[in-house]
Amino acid sequence: MTAADTPSIVLVHGTRFSAGQWSPQLAALQEEFAVTAVDLPGHGARSTEPWSLKAAADVIADAVDALDRGPAVVVGHSLGGYASLEFAHRHPERLRGLVLAGASASTRGGWSAPYRWIAGLVPRLPADRLTRWNDALLRRLYPPEVVDATIRAGYAFHTLPAAWGEVLGRFDADSLRRVKTPVLLLNGEKDTVFRSGEREFVRAHPHARVELIPRARHLANFDDPDAFTDAVRRFARETAVHG
Repeated sequence: MTAADTPSIVLVHGTRFSAGQWSPQLAALQEEFAVTAVDLPGHGARSTEPWSLKAAADVIADAVDALDRGPAVVVGHSLGGYASLEFAHRHPERLRGLVLAGASASTRGGWSAPYRWIAGLVPRLPADRLTRWNDALLRRLYPPEVVDATIRAGYAFHTLPAAWGEVLGRFDADSLRRVKTPVLLLNGEKDTVFRSGEREFVRAHPHARVELIPRARHLANFDDPDAFTDAVRRFARETAVHG
């Protein structure tokens, strides 16, 4: 397989994070692929931009176009997974394959109640306290080379209510029926909440499959960066072979 055959890859971060979430994957994947990570509206370098799913989908589309390699494999984690689904609906001609990581749970119905409560609680807590808690948690759980870029970029707590306020009530397994490309549901084995709709999601799409990262939780790309990267690499190669 030549460089001209390989698809480009766009990485889309999860709740409160930024493109820095993907530093381990960027370093490993760039040897073979044209790859980039985006900041969603209200996050990272786009911190002052207002959130909307449409704007998020447009950011992903712009990243695909900037790589100038045609339709891309898009990898979205958690909030970024649902934003990537929105991108797939709005810009199907720019998508070659979709990886949903920690985003195979319906955001409709009773499942959404705790997240509506969290989205309402976060604005009441001081941002500096939330930052200290998040920094301490990440440093306790993961080595510096995995999380330092995320910690340096800071957190988008101010965007969380608007982002999840729009996502909640919007997506379920039927959302995959409008996706025309292969789909990989890439989940941490122990991420029981965001795996809760896994079976329904995979049944909804004729070319979807599930891959689990053993012993990993919601932040599977932090828990086992090598296994996560390898799964994305293999999926991207499959989309190249099958067009």
